[in-house]
Amino acid sequence: MARRKLATSEVASPAPGLARLAPAQQRSRERFERILACAAEIMAEKGSEAFRMSDIVERSGVAFGSLYQYFPDKTAIIGTLAERYNAVGRDCVRRDLAAVTTARDLHPALCRIVDSYYEMFSRVPVMRDIWQATQADRTLQKLDAEDMSFLSGLLSDAVRRIAPKMPAAALATFSGLTMTLIAAAVRHAITLDAKDARRILTLFKRLLPKDLSALH
Repeated sequence: MARRKLATSEVASPAPGLARLAPAQQRSRERFERILACAAEIMAEKGSEAFRMSDIVERSGVAFGSLYQYFPDKTAIIGTLAERYNAVGRDCVRRDLAAVTTARDLHPALCRIVDSYYEMFSRVPVMRDIWQATQADRTLQKLDAEDMSFLSGLLSDAVRRIAPKMPAAALATFSGLTMTLIAAAVRHAITLDAKDARRILTLFKRLLPKDLSALH
C-alpha cells in the first residue's frame, strides 16, 4: 500500500525529542491529541520508565503505523508533553513578573512564581513523571535547559525594567541562578507530602532576594 503523502503543513520537526509531525487536518489533530492524552494517563499510572509505545496503541486504538508517523519513540512523546507544560509554566512566570514595576515588587513576584509552579505540579501529577524523564534522557535534558534559559530571560527582562543600568553579565547570572533555585526547590517539594512541601517552600521563599544589592 502506498504511504500517505503528507500535507504541506505537516512538516518534520527539526528538534530532537519532539513530535516529527505537526498535524494540519482535523482528523489527524484528533488522533495526535488522543495519543498524547493516553500517554499522559499511562505515564501517571506507570511512571515514565515503565510505559511503552504498545501501551499507547492498546489504550488509544491508534495503529502502530500512525503512532510512529507522529512520534518516533516515547522520548518524542514525553518531550512533546514537556513542551506543552513548559508553555503553561512560562505563561505563569510571565504573569507573575508582569507586576514588577519597582524593586519592592521583585520578592513578592518570585514568591508567586514558587507558589504557581508548586500548584501546577500538584494539580497535574503527571508533570512529576515528565520532569523525572527529562532528567534521565540527554535529549530531554536539552529541552529542559532551553526552558530554563527562556525563564531566566523573562526574569532578566523584569529586573531590567527596575534596574536598567544593571550590568548584563551580573543580571544574567542572577536571573539564571534564581530560576534554577526556584525550579530545584519546587521539584524537591513535590517529592514530599503536602504539609512538608509547604513548610520547605515557605522557608525557601524567605531566602529569595528582597532587593538588588547583590547585583551591585
